[in-house]
Amino acid sequence: MRWDSLFSDLEAQFSAERALEKESEIADRARIELAGIELADRLRGSAGTEIKIVMVDGDVIRGELGHVGSEWLVLTEGARQWLVPYTSVLSYQGLGRVSLRPSSRIQHSLGIASALRALSRDRSELVVHLKVRTGDGYKLHGVIDRVGRDHFDLAVVPHGEARRAGNVAAVMTVPFGSFAALCSAGSQDFRGGGN
Repeated sequence: MRWDSLFSDLEAQFSAERALEKESEIADRARIELAGIELADRLRGSAGTEIKIVMVDGDVIRGELGHVGSEWLVLTEGARQWLVPYTSVLSYQGLGRVSLRPSSRIQHSLGIASALRALSRDRSELVVHLKVRTGDGYKLHGVIDRVGRDHFDLAVVPHGEARRAGNVAAVMTVPFGSFAALCSAGSQDFRGGGN
């Protein structure tokens, strides 16, 4: 009958329109969801994988992504570990598409000062890479003495020596915005706080 084909055609058109609406709705939801993803979420989703970062001074660091704070990340490159503020990174290579929100409010609130305070308590010998765009950059060897709200004091000591009053060459005050990265001296580990 003619009406059967007419109604079948009408059902097919309706079905096609519903499918298009559903696809459009899914695409809109995906765009909205993607717009809410932060860099830290992508980094947490890539923890444990090998990534490459290009720093503001042009240095390239390749390593396994470890801990991720709200403003910083830790990369393990061989025997060294790097604490890098997000603001020092020009680009990332190797991040997956998975994103993970912080598992707790504490994890979400771990800023750069929290990581630096942990290193200060540990009395780890560090190499501080400052944001200098000429030559081989500017590096300081030492131990973090104190951490303020937006700066830290670094007791500059000869490489390989413990921090003692007699071997402190200078105490440098470094604003958070001035350092590109911190690197563990030799094979020491960074344990900068939560993942």
